[in-house]
Amino acid sequence: MSTETLYDAVGGIDRLRELSNRFYDRVLADEMLAPVFANFTRTHVENVAVWLAEVFGGPEDYTANLGGHHALLNSHLGLNIQEEHRQRWLTLMGEAIDEVLSDRPDLRKTLMAYFDWGTAIAEDVSRDPVGTDLGAPGPTPRWGYDGLA
Repeated sequence: MSTETLYDAVGGIDRLRELSNRFYDRVLADEMLAPVFANFTRTHVENVAVWLAEVFGGPEDYTANLGGHHALLNSHLGLNIQEEHRQRWLTLMGEAIDEVLSDRPDLRKTLMAYFDWGTAIAEDVSRDPVGTDLGAPGPTPRWGYDGLA
C-alpha cells in the first residue's frame, strides 16, 4: 500500500483545479445537469478543487477558509437532486478523470468510489429544505486508497 496521499497522486491543487474546470464545463453544457446548477458561479470550481484537496489529504484550506464539512453539506440543501442527476454527474466526472488524469488510470476506481459515496450524501441532504439544521456533521472526511480514512 502506498503512503502517498491521493492529493499527491493526482498532482496537487493545480490538477484538481483542472479536473474541476473540465468537469463543470461538461456539467454546464449538459441538458440534464445544467438546470441543477442554475446558480453556478466560477468560484464554485475553485471551491470544489479546494474541497477535494482537503479530502484527498492535501491542505485543510476548505475547513480553514470556506466553512468545512458543515458548509459543504448546507450548500446542497434544497437542490432536490434525483438519482438520475447523480448518475449523470458520475458519468461526467468519470469522463473528466479520464481526460485530466489519463497518465494515472490506476486512480480512477479510487476517485470514482469517493465520488459515488459523496454524491449519495449530497443527494440525501438535497431533499431537505434550505435552512434545515443538519447538526454537527463532524470534520471534513478524508479519503485514501482504501476509501474513507
